Amino acid sequence: MATPASIGETVEAVEGQDGVYFIGDTPFINSSVVYGGYRCADRGLLLPFISEYTWPEWVRAMLYLVGLLYCFLGVAIIADIFMGAIEKITSKTRKVYLTSEKEDEPEIIEVRIWSDAVANLTLMALGSSAPEILLSVIEVIGNNFNAGDLGPGTIVGSAAFNLFVISAVCVMSIPTGETRRIKDIKVFAVTAVFSIVAYLWLLIILVAISPNTVQVWEAAITLVFFPILVLLAWMAEKNLCGVPNKTDTSKQIELGNFQPGETDKFLRERQYFRDGRLDRDGLVAFIKEVKNYPGLTDEDAAVLAASKLVESQSHSRMWYRVGAVRSMTGGRKTQPQLSYKLKEVYNAMNEHPEAPTVGEVPKVMPHKNAVVDFHSASCAVMENIGKFEVAIIRSGRTDNKISVRVETIDGTATEEQDYIPINQIITFEPGETEKFIEVEIINDNQWEPDEEFFLKLSLLLDTEQRQGVQLGRISIMEITILNDDEPGMVMFQKRGFLVKESVGNAVIPVVRRNGADGEITVKWRTIDKSALSGRDFEGGEGVLVFKHTEIVQNIEIPIIDDMTPEKDEHFEVELFDPEGGAKLGQINRTAVTITNDDDFNNVLTNMMMMTNANLHALQVHHETYVSQIKDALNVNGGDIENATGMDYVLHFLTFGWKIIFALVPPPSILGGWLCFFVSLGAIGVLTAIIGDLASIFGCLVGLKDAVTAITFVALGTSLPDTFASKTAAVQEKYADNAVGNVTGSNSVNVFLGLGLPWLIASVYHAVVGTDFVVKAGNLGFSVGLFTGLCVVTIALLMLRRVLAFFGKAELGGPALPKYLSGVIMIFLWIMYVLFASLQAYGYFGEVE
Repeated sequence: MATPASIGETVEAVEGQDGVYFIGDTPFINSSVVYGGYRCADRGLLLPFISEYTWPEWVRAMLYLVGLLYCFLGVAIIADIFMGAIEKITSKTRKVYLTSEKEDEPEIIEVRIWSDAVANLTLMALGSSAPEILLSVIEVIGNNFNAGDLGPGTIVGSAAFNLFVISAVCVMSIPTGETRRIKDIKVFAVTAVFSIVAYLWLLIILVAISPNTVQVWEAAITLVFFPILVLLAWMAEKNLCGVPNKTDTSKQIELGNFQPGETDKFLRERQYFRDGRLDRDGLVAFIKEVKNYPGLTDEDAAVLAASKLVESQSHSRMWYRVGAVRSMTGGRKTQPQLSYKLKEVYNAMNEHPEAPTVGEVPKVMPHKNAVVDFHSASCAVMENIGKFEVAIIRSGRTDNKISVRVETIDGTATEEQDYIPINQIITFEPGETEKFIEVEIINDNQWEPDEEFFLKLSLLLDTEQRQGVQLGRISIMEITILNDDEPGMVMFQKRGFLVKESVGNAVIPVVRRNGADGEITVKWRTIDKSALSGRDFEGGEGVLVFKHTEIVQNIEIPIIDDMTPEKDEHFEVELFDPEGGAKLGQINRTAVTITNDDDFNNVLTNMMMMTNANLHALQVHHETYVSQIKDALNVNGGDIENATGMDYVLHFLTFGWKIIFALVPPPSILGGWLCFFVSLGAIGVLTAIIGDLASIFGCLVGLKDAVTAITFVALGTSLPDTFASKTAAVQEKYADNAVGNVTGSNSVNVFLGLGLPWLIASVYHAVVGTDFVVKAGNLGFSVGLFTGLCVVTIALLMLRRVLAFFGKAELGGPALPKYLSGVIMIFLWIMYVLFASLQAYGYFGEVE
């Protein structure tokens, strides 16, 4: 608590009796009289709310620790809303018009207005670092514009945790053999240099120029470094200096990733959903793929489509941070929650060579690389075949020596029981275009249903051996093992088919299961129902012939398009009279429903509406108060079906915070800016309480503010970023959102978290004619120690990028180097915390 003597010495204080003293005729009571000598009673700015000074100290310490942890959850939740406002602000786009094949209809591409580098270093950095920055500002103002230890300590401690621990977690979380490289290396270079310069500048201020004091111009320069950093990062991103990047960036879409007239072809060849956005043609193709899996409803298809769209979109670090916070608090998830059945379908679609791929399909460059494929996407063999050969084809460049790995993956068939596993390297010498790999099937002389397993091509781990070679589109081959003791059963694939009236021919597959020995035949015929042969379709009958080992044949029935509106009509197709020892399977009759194009469009429109509804539910921000309050009231945002037991526990623990912060204006109002400032104010209030809780707790357990800051407070504010970075590292193709932004965030922490409060305090002291004292002791040691270890860590990341031993990537790579790098980084963090704590208690010199 401030005493009159701390305000100034312009009047004389006269001490009276019982701890009462007078300034003029006004009596004041000494704080020691008020608190009765209880420890840590006068450490808080806002706390305590109640007089708990007479309680046992261990009870008080436990109370403040629980309160501190609970307030960390509150900050995470309001930061979630704050991030939603930022997402709304930075998601604004403008339209770019390109010429197209249609003369009267130009190509329209929407491009974000906000630069990624600018958004990451301004609003998004502020979103993730707001608690640390505001804690430093509030501490200075609440301490009568005098420096404290908690704010600066949290800034440096959080930077250490971010750089050492988060980088270690990201390096080790990548699956063994996979790698992630930083894509915008120029932007990373700028932020990495500034993250070192920032802390060197602090040392220069505190030790060299004006020891133990901060002058106005020094604080001003610290703050001015922030816009300079943003400007240089933007210039690096736009390639305004130096040689342009060899790899295309997402920003080049304005300059024409797609040449005029090539966009449709590009989209057809590369992905179902354009740039992660829902379009009609993509949805039609996707639904056709989904319908290959019987038993799925339209609602299921819409959920799967939303999952594909979310996976194929590029996401910001903010998106991952919001997802991490919601996982920690039992809130609405940012990714679709699939049931067990849908997960199986989703995984199968991702493994299928012709299914829409997750994310961007690598562009085949046959003029630069050798392209390696299997000759076919699938094959069927008899169980008694023993050994047979599978062809691997090389196309494109043929003048180099290349190697790829071939390995088997279990399906319903399992290794050692149904086939001999394979894991070997195939090498193509210069000029070789075809190689064969021998596959061996185990014949167990027992009747079994048809089973399948897979062959998979992959590139080698050594980056040098990956140069000049890439996988083609058939990198996974399905091998079906047919029962060789039976001619099999024939049946329809599904019980019903839906076709448009304008489809031309309805293609109805007939499959042969549980055996494929010898030649068999089966007859088929159409049966009129509401659709009549000769008027709605050209019916009749015929015979299907399955040669030895053939397992699929199609019946084609012409559909008559009479161009008149009609209700849905249907007819049936029946299989009968199999010969050659075959039997009819369970589905020997199927219904074909003919719908006019308008009805088909209505079905498609409904599918698009359901998919959009699923996507809308996954937005990181809310559009209305109603949806905001609904999410706050319900576990998992109302998706109770997919809520786990832990979701319920976390929702219960954070329910109070959710209800309070549901009253913050939603980001849809005033373009997100109202939500931005209200959330920032709420974070400020919570941060002030956290500062009090941390200070009093540290005092009660005997920790100095400097130690409390680099341990409890730094960890509490950085944990959401840890989970977010880990998720981004695993799911993203590049390391930018995982570790690429850490150096930028650490720089912003210094420039805003220390530059702003120090400028305010130094101006105040300049006005009253005093010096703004910032003792270099513990802060200077902590900053110097972190700077040295920071250089070591960044050097390690750069070595990982260029050395084949580490996989030539910042994240992932071979197991031993990967875990070795992670252990080194964690050891550096432990070393920082240990040495900084020891210095705070005077083990490395006198503490002033």
